[in-house]
Amino acid sequence: MISALVIGGTGFVGHHTTAELLDHGYEVTVFSRGVRDYLSDPRDGVSYVTVDRTDADSLESAAERVDPDIVIDNALFHPEHAREAVEIFADVEAYVYVSSGGVYDAHEIPKREDETTLHSFSAEQAGDNTMRTYGPRKAECDRIVRAAADRGVAATCVRPTMVYGPKSAASSDTSLVGSISWAADLPELQDHHDYWIDRLDRYDRVVVPGDGTAIWHRVYVEDVARALRIVAEEGTPGEAYNAADRTVFTMEDVIDLIAESLDTTVEVFHASRRELAEFGLEPDDFVLYHHLGSDYPHVLSTCKLSSLGWDSTPPAVAMERTVEESLASERDGSMFDPGRDAEERFLDAVTG
Repeated sequence: MISALVIGGTGFVGHHTTAELLDHGYEVTVFSRGVRDYLSDPRDGVSYVTVDRTDADSLESAAERVDPDIVIDNALFHPEHAREAVEIFADVEAYVYVSSGGVYDAHEIPKREDETTLHSFSAEQAGDNTMRTYGPRKAECDRIVRAAADRGVAATCVRPTMVYGPKSAASSDTSLVGSISWAADLPELQDHHDYWIDRLDRYDRVVVPGDGTAIWHRVYVEDVARALRIVAEEGTPGEAYNAADRTVFTMEDVIDLIAESLDTTVEVFHASRRELAEFGLEPDDFVLYHHLGSDYPHVLSTCKLSSLGWDSTPPAVAMERTVEESLASERDGSMFDPGRDAEERFLDAVTG
């Protein structure tokens, strides 16, 4: 049986990655920061080990005991840890770094793995754990991992765009945000769909900024997990692979999918930047309007990953599963609420 190690295996993507590997016959070990990450959602056949991946000696010692064949690294956010990881796992059959679509700096449609410019990185950004430096830090990790392949390390990168889908009880716990978190100032960002699911479940009128055609390419979490497994099995060392839905949807397309999953009808009211400003709102107050820090559409090419035999889940199926789990949870996306009172004032003004 092939031994797989999932670092950060109890988080959102990590939880699904663990399930994907189990379903395909792997013996799975999970490295996690603490027992409360996983006790609320144990999985049969998984060995859990408490490891602080920021402590290189502890990580190396635990890795030697496990002796994995493949490694999926979901918890790599800083270049210094990337340099440690490619040394510690230099001899495994496959080391897959979970990078990000946020590594791209250039405005291109679509963004391609071997053509589109990545963010630059400076020493001043190394100690910053906020969203402002997330892209540059992940990009530098990406370069370190890919360069390791030149030294014979079987290292690859997978670059998911914004991930959505059902969460586990463990992955919904934001109390564990700390030194290795992906963005300490936005720990709830992966709950982005919950806002729109709650909005459409509770109201029959919603405000959508612009004309509804804003594009922020996204990817279903189970498809990310499958991509990680396939790249571990079939990927070429030194290569990077984008992971995103094979269909690109506008913001209003996503709202329509949610409404369909809820079996409801919702009246959408579009609002320009000027109209929103009259009520103390702006387009970026509405989550999923645009990729963070840019009004330019965020679209990734998925041809390279698809050439390995990967495909994405039909959007209606993915959204139905996402909506079902979100409604069953206690999440409502309220941290993204732009203010329903302001929205109601706008709606009353445009409808008379």
